[in-house]
Amino acid sequence: MQYLGTVIRPPSEAESYILQVTYGCSHNKCTFCPTYLDKSFRVRPVNEVMGDIEIAQNLMPQTRRVFLADGNALVLSNQKLMPILDTLNSSFPGLQRVGIYANAGDILRKTDQELKELSAKKLLIIYIGLESGSNRVLKKVNKGATAEEMIEAVNKAQNAGFKVSVIGLLGLGGTDLWKEHAVATGKAVSAMNPLYFSLLTLMIVPGTELYRQWEEKEFILSEPLDMLREMRVVIENINVSSGCIFRTNHASNYLSLAGRLPNDKERLLKVIDQALAEGESRLRPEFLRGL
Repeated sequence: MQYLGTVIRPPSEAESYILQVTYGCSHNKCTFCPTYLDKSFRVRPVNEVMGDIEIAQNLMPQTRRVFLADGNALVLSNQKLMPILDTLNSSFPGLQRVGIYANAGDILRKTDQELKELSAKKLLIIYIGLESGSNRVLKKVNKGATAEEMIEAVNKAQNAGFKVSVIGLLGLGGTDLWKEHAVATGKAVSAMNPLYFSLLTLMIVPGTELYRQWEEKEFILSEPLDMLREMRVVIENINVSSGCIFRTNHASNYLSLAGRLPNDKERLLKVIDQALAEGESRLRPEFLRGL
Protein backbone atom coordinates (compact mmCIF):
# COMPACT_ATOMS: atom_id res chain seq x y z
CA MET A 1 0.00 0.00 0.00
CA GLN A 2 1.24 3.46 -0.90
CA TYR A 3 0.69 6.75 0.91
CA LEU A 4 1.67 10.20 -0.29
CA GLY A 5 2.53 13.00 2.11
CA THR A 6 0.70 13.72 5.35
CA VAL A 7 -2.26 11.44 5.96
CA ILE A 8 -4.70 12.18 8.79
CA ARG A 9 -7.91 10.63 10.02
CA PRO A 10 -10.43 11.35 12.80
CA PRO A 11 -9.75 9.82 16.24
CA SER A 12 -12.75 7.52 15.80
CA GLU A 13 -11.11 5.99 12.70
CA ALA A 14 -8.06 4.81 14.64
CA GLU A 15 -8.67 1.16 13.79
CA SER A 16 -9.82 1.76 10.22
CA TYR A 17 -7.97 0.88 7.04
CA ILE A 18 -6.96 4.26 5.56
CA LEU A 19 -7.29 4.36 1.78
CA GLN A 20 -6.12 7.43 -0.12
CA VAL A 21 -8.45 8.12 -3.04
CA THR A 22 -7.46 11.77 -3.42
CA TYR A 23 -4.34 13.69 -2.49
CA GLY A 24 -4.61 16.87 -0.46
CA CYS A 25 -7.64 19.14 -0.13
CA SER A 26 -9.48 20.71 -3.05
CA HIS A 27 -9.87 23.97 -1.07
CA ASN A 28 -6.61 24.05 0.90
CA LYS A 29 -6.89 27.78 1.63
CA CYS A 30 -7.89 27.83 5.30
CA THR A 31 -5.45 30.12 7.07
CA PHE A 32 -5.08 27.85 10.10
CA CYS A 33 -4.62 24.48 8.39
CA PRO A 34 -1.11 23.06 7.80
CA THR A 35 -2.20 19.55 6.91
CA TYR A 36 -1.83 19.54 3.14
CA LEU A 37 0.77 22.21 2.55
CA ASP A 38 3.09 19.44 1.36
CA LYS A 39 1.00 18.50 -1.70
CA SER A 40 -1.42 19.90 -4.22
CA PHE A 41 -4.87 18.45 -4.69
CA ARG A 42 -5.34 15.73 -7.27
CA VAL A 43 -7.37 12.61 -7.82
CA ARG A 44 -5.46 9.40 -7.30
CA PRO A 45 -5.37 7.08 -10.35
CA VAL A 46 -8.07 4.44 -9.97
CA ASN A 47 -5.71 1.56 -10.79
CA GLU A 48 -3.53 2.55 -7.82
CA VAL A 49 -6.56 2.70 -5.54
CA MET A 50 -7.75 -0.73 -6.66
CA GLY A 51 -4.23 -2.10 -6.26
CA ASP A 52 -4.10 -0.90 -2.67
CA ILE A 53 -7.46 -2.51 -1.92
CA GLU A 54 -6.16 -5.82 -3.28
CA ILE A 55 -3.10 -5.62 -1.05
CA ALA A 56 -5.24 -4.73 1.98
CA GLN A 57 -7.57 -7.62 1.21
CA ASN A 58 -4.65 -10.02 1.49
CA LEU A 59 -3.11 -8.39 4.56
CA MET A 60 -6.28 -7.44 6.46
CA PRO A 61 -9.15 -9.63 5.23
CA GLN A 62 -11.13 -9.03 8.44
CA THR A 63 -11.30 -5.26 7.87
CA ARG A 64 -14.57 -3.85 9.19
CA ARG A 65 -14.02 -0.12 8.74
CA VAL A 66 -12.39 1.92 5.98
CA PHE A 67 -11.64 5.64 5.88
CA LEU A 68 -11.28 7.37 2.52
CA ALA A 69 -8.57 10.04 2.58
CA ASP A 70 -7.42 12.78 1.97
CA GLY A 71 -8.93 16.06 3.03
CA ASN A 72 -12.32 16.00 1.30
CA ALA A 73 -12.55 12.84 -0.76
CA LEU A 74 -16.31 13.35 -1.13
CA VAL A 75 -15.41 15.90 -3.80
CA LEU A 76 -15.15 12.91 -6.14
CA SER A 77 -18.12 12.25 -8.39
CA ASN A 78 -20.30 9.23 -7.74
CA GLN A 79 -18.98 7.83 -11.00
CA LYS A 80 -15.56 7.60 -9.34
CA LEU A 81 -16.68 6.76 -5.80
CA MET A 82 -19.17 3.97 -6.55
CA PRO A 83 -16.63 1.52 -8.12
CA ILE A 84 -14.33 2.05 -5.13
CA LEU A 85 -17.16 1.33 -2.69
CA ASP A 86 -18.24 -1.71 -4.70
CA THR A 87 -14.72 -3.09 -4.58
CA LEU A 88 -14.42 -2.45 -0.85
CA ASN A 89 -17.70 -4.27 -0.22
CA SER A 90 -16.69 -7.28 -2.31
CA SER A 91 -13.15 -7.38 -0.89
CA PHE A 92 -14.13 -7.20 2.79
CA PRO A 93 -17.17 -9.38 3.60
CA GLY A 94 -17.26 -8.05 7.16
CA LEU A 95 -17.24 -4.38 6.13
CA GLN A 96 -19.49 -2.37 8.44
CA ARG A 97 -18.93 1.17 7.29
CA VAL A 98 -16.82 3.57 5.26
CA GLY A 99 -16.03 7.09 6.47
CA ILE A 100 -14.96 10.23 4.62
CA TYR A 101 -14.08 13.90 5.11
CA ALA A 102 -16.18 16.47 3.24
CA ASN A 103 -16.57 20.18 2.69
CA ALA A 104 -20.04 21.71 2.62
CA GLY A 105 -19.85 22.17 -1.14
CA ASP A 106 -19.06 18.50 -1.69
CA ILE A 107 -22.38 17.55 -0.08
CA LEU A 108 -24.44 20.36 -1.59
CA ARG A 109 -23.29 19.57 -5.14
CA LYS A 110 -24.64 16.04 -4.90
CA THR A 111 -28.31 15.27 -5.41
CA ASP A 112 -30.32 13.54 -2.71
CA GLN A 113 -30.34 10.43 -4.88
CA GLU A 114 -26.56 10.47 -5.30
CA LEU A 115 -26.10 10.71 -1.53
CA LYS A 116 -28.50 7.83 -0.96
CA GLU A 117 -26.61 5.74 -3.51
CA LEU A 118 -23.41 6.25 -1.56
CA SER A 119 -24.94 5.45 1.83
CA ALA A 120 -26.43 2.26 0.33
CA LYS A 121 -22.86 1.15 -0.42
CA LYS A 122 -21.90 1.55 3.28
CA LEU A 123 -20.44 5.04 3.02
CA LEU A 124 -22.17 5.86 6.27
CA ILE A 125 -20.31 8.59 8.13
CA ILE A 126 -19.17 12.03 7.00
CA TYR A 127 -16.78 14.24 8.98
CA ILE A 128 -17.14 17.97 8.35
CA GLY A 129 -15.21 20.87 9.82
CA LEU A 130 -17.65 23.57 10.86
CA GLU A 131 -14.78 25.29 12.71
CA SER A 132 -17.01 28.25 13.63
CA GLY A 133 -20.63 29.28 13.41
CA SER A 134 -19.61 32.92 12.94
CA ASN A 135 -19.49 34.05 9.33
CA ARG A 136 -17.07 36.82 10.29
CA VAL A 137 -14.64 34.24 11.66
CA LEU A 138 -15.16 31.90 8.70
CA LYS A 139 -14.43 34.73 6.27
CA LYS A 140 -11.29 35.73 8.18
CA VAL A 141 -9.90 32.20 8.06
CA ASN A 142 -10.93 31.72 4.42
CA LYS A 143 -13.02 28.65 5.15
CA GLY A 144 -14.74 28.78 1.77
CA ALA A 145 -18.26 28.23 3.12
CA THR A 146 -20.74 30.08 5.29
CA ALA A 147 -22.29 28.72 8.46
CA GLU A 148 -25.64 28.55 6.66
CA GLU A 149 -24.14 26.44 3.88
CA MET A 150 -22.60 24.05 6.38
CA ILE A 151 -25.87 23.74 8.29
CA GLU A 152 -27.68 22.99 5.03
CA ALA A 153 -25.04 20.43 4.05
CA VAL A 154 -25.17 18.57 7.37
CA ASN A 155 -28.96 18.41 7.33
CA LYS A 156 -28.95 17.24 3.71
CA ALA A 157 -26.50 14.44 4.48
CA GLN A 158 -28.43 13.33 7.55
CA ASN A 159 -31.68 13.27 5.60
CA ALA A 160 -29.96 10.98 3.09
CA GLY A 161 -29.08 8.47 5.81
CA PHE A 162 -25.58 9.53 6.84
CA LYS A 163 -24.21 9.89 10.32
CA VAL A 164 -22.41 13.22 10.48
CA SER A 165 -19.58 14.16 12.80
CA VAL A 166 -19.16 17.94 13.12
CA ILE A 167 -15.92 19.55 14.29
CA GLY A 168 -15.52 22.96 15.93
CA LEU A 169 -12.24 24.76 16.60
CA LEU A 170 -11.74 26.59 19.89
CA GLY A 171 -9.66 29.75 19.68
CA LEU A 172 -10.33 30.47 16.02
CA GLY A 173 -11.95 33.82 16.79
CA GLY A 174 -8.87 35.06 18.63
CA THR A 175 -9.27 37.39 21.58
CA ASP A 176 -11.47 39.87 19.71
CA LEU A 177 -14.14 37.55 18.33
CA TRP A 178 -14.04 34.71 20.86
CA LYS A 179 -17.52 35.35 22.28
CA GLU A 180 -19.18 35.70 18.89
CA HIS A 181 -17.33 32.59 17.71
CA ALA A 182 -18.42 30.53 20.72
CA VAL A 183 -22.08 31.61 20.75
CA ALA A 184 -22.50 31.22 17.00
CA THR A 185 -20.80 27.82 17.00
CA GLY A 186 -23.20 26.52 19.63
CA LYS A 187 -26.17 27.84 17.69
CA ALA A 188 -24.94 26.35 14.41
CA VAL A 189 -24.52 22.94 16.03
CA SER A 190 -28.05 23.27 17.40
CA ALA A 191 -29.36 23.88 13.88
CA MET A 192 -27.46 20.84 12.60
CA ASN A 193 -28.46 18.50 15.43
CA PRO A 194 -25.63 16.09 14.48
CA LEU A 195 -25.06 12.64 15.93
CA TYR A 196 -21.48 13.61 16.83
CA PHE A 197 -19.90 16.93 17.75
CA SER A 198 -16.30 17.40 18.80
CA LEU A 199 -14.19 20.40 19.71
CA LEU A 200 -10.51 20.76 18.90
CA THR A 201 -8.28 23.58 20.14
CA LEU A 202 -6.38 25.81 17.75
CA MET A 203 -2.65 25.26 17.42
CA ILE A 204 -0.82 27.83 15.32
CA VAL A 205 1.60 26.06 12.99
CA PRO A 206 4.58 27.61 11.17
CA GLY A 207 4.03 27.85 7.45
CA THR A 208 0.36 28.76 7.69
CA GLU A 209 -1.10 32.17 6.94
CA LEU A 210 -2.45 32.32 10.51
CA TYR A 211 1.07 31.87 11.85
CA ARG A 212 2.16 34.92 9.87
CA GLN A 213 -0.81 36.88 11.25
CA TRP A 214 0.06 35.75 14.78
CA GLU A 215 3.72 36.73 14.40
CA GLU A 216 2.71 40.18 13.16
CA LYS A 217 0.12 40.49 15.95
CA GLU A 218 -2.76 40.64 13.50
CA PHE A 219 -4.19 37.65 15.37
CA ILE A 220 -4.04 37.29 19.15
CA LEU A 221 -4.39 33.76 20.48
CA SER A 222 -6.47 33.27 23.63
CA GLU A 223 -4.85 31.93 26.79
CA PRO A 224 -5.52 28.29 27.80
CA LEU A 225 -8.04 29.10 30.53
CA ASP A 226 -9.82 31.45 28.16
CA MET A 227 -10.14 28.52 25.76
CA LEU A 228 -12.03 26.68 28.52
CA ARG A 229 -14.33 29.65 29.01
CA GLU A 230 -14.93 29.62 25.28
CA MET A 231 -15.75 25.90 25.41
CA ARG A 232 -18.24 26.61 28.18
CA VAL A 233 -20.04 29.21 26.07
CA VAL A 234 -20.18 26.83 23.10
CA ILE A 235 -21.81 24.12 25.24
CA GLU A 236 -24.18 26.62 26.87
CA ASN A 237 -25.49 27.55 23.43
CA ILE A 238 -26.02 24.00 22.16
CA ASN A 239 -29.68 23.03 22.28
CA VAL A 240 -30.25 19.78 20.42
CA SER A 241 -33.38 17.67 20.42
CA SER A 242 -31.80 14.23 20.26
CA GLY A 243 -28.71 12.58 21.71
CA CYS A 244 -25.57 14.27 20.35
CA ILE A 245 -22.37 12.51 21.35
CA PHE A 246 -19.92 15.21 22.45
CA ARG A 247 -16.16 14.75 22.74
CA THR A 248 -13.04 16.83 23.36
CA ASN A 249 -10.68 13.84 23.29
CA HIS A 250 -8.40 15.22 20.57
CA ALA A 251 -4.76 15.72 21.55
CA SER A 252 -4.98 19.46 20.88
CA ASN A 253 -7.40 20.05 23.76
CA TYR A 254 -6.46 21.27 27.22
CA LEU A 255 -9.31 19.34 28.86
CA SER A 256 -10.83 16.04 27.78
CA LEU A 257 -14.60 15.78 28.10
CA ALA A 258 -17.17 13.23 27.01
CA GLY A 259 -20.93 13.21 27.24
CA ARG A 260 -24.23 13.17 25.44
CA LEU A 261 -26.18 16.35 24.81
CA PRO A 262 -28.58 17.55 26.04
CA ASN A 263 -28.62 15.07 28.97
CA ASP A 264 -25.05 15.73 30.17
CA LYS A 265 -24.99 19.47 29.54
CA GLU A 266 -25.07 20.57 33.19
CA ARG A 267 -22.50 17.96 34.21
CA LEU A 268 -20.11 19.09 31.46
CA LEU A 269 -20.49 22.73 32.49
CA LYS A 270 -19.73 21.81 36.12
CA VAL A 271 -16.57 19.95 35.07
CA ILE A 272 -15.41 23.02 33.15
CA ASP A 273 -16.19 25.28 36.12
CA GLN A 274 -14.16 23.00 38.39
CA ALA A 275 -11.23 23.07 35.96
CA LEU A 276 -11.39 26.85 35.79
CA ALA A 277 -11.35 27.02 39.59
CA GLU A 278 -8.31 24.74 39.78
CA GLY A 279 -6.42 26.75 37.15
CA GLU A 280 -3.76 25.67 34.69
CA SER A 281 -2.61 22.76 36.85
CA ARG A 282 -5.73 20.92 35.66
CA LEU A 283 -4.93 21.42 31.98
CA ARG A 284 -3.00 19.20 29.58
CA PRO A 285 0.58 20.56 29.41
CA GLU A 286 1.65 22.20 26.18
CA PHE A 287 4.29 19.55 25.47
CA LEU A 288 1.58 16.87 25.42
CA ARG A 289 -0.67 18.70 22.99
CA GLY A 290 -0.59 17.76 19.32
CA LEU A 291 -2.43 18.03 16.05
